[in-house]
Amino acid sequence: MRRGGSLALLVAAEVAAMSLWFSASAVVPALAQDLTLSPTRLALFTSAVQAGFVVGTVISALLLLADRVDARRLFALSALVAAIANGGLLILPMDGAMVIVLRFLTGLCMAGVYPVGMRIAASWARTDGGSDMGLLVGLLVAALTLGSATPHLLNGLGGLDWRFTIAGGSVLALAAAVMVTGVAMGPNTSRSPPFNPSHALAGFRQPALRLANLGYLGHMWELYAMWAFVVLFLEASFAMQLPPAVAAAWAPMAAFAAIGIGGVVGCLAGGWLADRAGRTLVTSLAMSASALCAVATALVFGLAPWLVFALVLLWGVAVIADSAQFSASVAELSDPRLVGTMLTVQTSAGFLLTLVTIHLMPLLVEAVGWRFAFVALAPGPILGVWAMLSLRRRPEAGCLAGGRR
Repeated sequence: MRRGGSLALLVAAEVAAMSLWFSASAVVPALAQDLTLSPTRLALFTSAVQAGFVVGTVISALLLLADRVDARRLFALSALVAAIANGGLLILPMDGAMVIVLRFLTGLCMAGVYPVGMRIAASWARTDGGSDMGLLVGLLVAALTLGSATPHLLNGLGGLDWRFTIAGGSVLALAAAVMVTGVAMGPNTSRSPPFNPSHALAGFRQPALRLANLGYLGHMWELYAMWAFVVLFLEASFAMQLPPAVAAAWAPMAAFAAIGIGGVVGCLAGGWLADRAGRTLVTSLAMSASALCAVATALVFGLAPWLVFALVLLWGVAVIADSAQFSASVAELSDPRLVGTMLTVQTSAGFLLTLVTIHLMPLLVEAVGWRFAFVALAPGPILGVWAMLSLRRRPEAGCLAGGRR
């Protein structure tokens, strides 16, 4: 299969498989209505996937799986096991311990889907003097961003029966396992390295890779906390100007627009610009804008809903515009034989950090309220700007975007 067909099929398979992750957000509100489950258990239903992903990426990085195993087979097997684990939720009691184990296993399998998909996409990047690495990885992240926003749309439209959502996720993951077998690897595929677990540390031993990963960590400090709580921020702000029922109805739709539509625009525009103007420049500008938006939430909270929505929509674009460019940077700075492992290490560290900020946000809301809670996210992208501008000054930055720093 040629480049265009392989990439289109890969994007479809990636979104279909990752729907298992995103479906968790969609079913939790329905579970809370249908079953008597504690808030802690409902939180575990989602965070267990995140924790499983971190463990899975650590294992994959230490074993160099993304570079030593056929990426398409790893993707297919991961999607297949995840589909089975997710389907098990339909036959087990939701208040049992095995449900959390299955959610953890689903996250574990996602480590064989998300970074591996980026590895396959990177294998198709141009090497003829130009660069489209940022746009290729950006396509994957854009599709995944739209998928992650879908639960907000479902909730805004009234949602679906949680059993249908779970079953649908498993069917999509099974389809992904089949689809990815039709994807071809691109020409940028190097011979697998000999097994050496210490290779996994290269992402933090080598200065240029370390700075790119620090930039990614600064970005991730903010990203998932914003995605997870922006709907609650919007509802609280809208409720100061609108009747509570109206605020509750409009907040999920506004969150979908900010995360989904804003995210797709940000990913595609960020990838296109980074391939032409430079990765360190675009990531620094995006993180600067994102940090300003985080601070500005304190200024607009409780004002006219259209103004609050406009700011959050802008934030939705800025907060994700740089995301794919950190992965593209790591792919370009890494030993070609270790691209998959370096991408896995990067995502592992980033998603581990999100566990901190996701659990930090409720404490901040309780302490300072919604007006000031998001301000605490601004230091992350500020650190990221420093890291990427530091990388810009290093000679290795000449490898980025065909020489465009």
